Amino acid sequence: MNLPNSLTILRIFFVPVLVVVLLTRQPNWSFFNIPIRFEVWGVLILLVAAATDAMDGYIARKRREITTLGILLDPIADKLLISAAFIPLVWMHLVPAWMVVIIIGREFVVVGLREIASVEGLVIPASPLGKTKMVLQVLAGCAVILTANHPALKTLGMTLLWLVVVSAVLSAAHYFQMFWSQINSRFQERRRTALLTMKPKEKPQDVLTR
Repeated sequence: MNLPNSLTILRIFFVPVLVVVLLTRQPNWSFFNIPIRFEVWGVLILLVAAATDAMDGYIARKRREITTLGILLDPIADKLLISAAFIPLVWMHLVPAWMVVIIIGREFVVVGLREIASVEGLVIPASPLGKTKMVLQVLAGCAVILTANHPALKTLGMTLLWLVVVSAVLSAAHYFQMFWSQINSRFQERRRTALLTMKPKEKPQDVLTR
């Protein structure tokens, strides 16, 4: 258990906390007569969790502490965090359900493609579109959460949400293109190998002369 993995686990810990804050609309506290409502807490939790996502990868690469546990947990933590941020917003009637289905569905599609590729011994690299999508997801989530008590931000939130949906579709298409390219190359390689190792069929006259 190193620092990057600890940050990843901390991000997973934030998931139920964020869900509880959004669904219960609590806490609503005041500090020095300054009201801090639940949407502010939700944004702070989401931003801190997103910060751990950037920090764990940076620290792991800098310290050369990339582990199998970290490789497995990091994408799971990301997907749990995004699900925790957007699914409660559907229940709160702040975002259309179909948009959230596309956003979360894209995550499952990419996971499935990577699992199939890993079985074949292939690695699908992270897409720049995927990284852009993650940043947009956090910004959109923060903006939409704030619309719970600040309707003036609704236009900004929906604009960012549309950008998330578009980037999710484009990045999913890009991942599929990379997946298909690698799988097709592997198939062609196996086919060439099979043809080269295939023994020519014996002719009938060869058998008779033995």
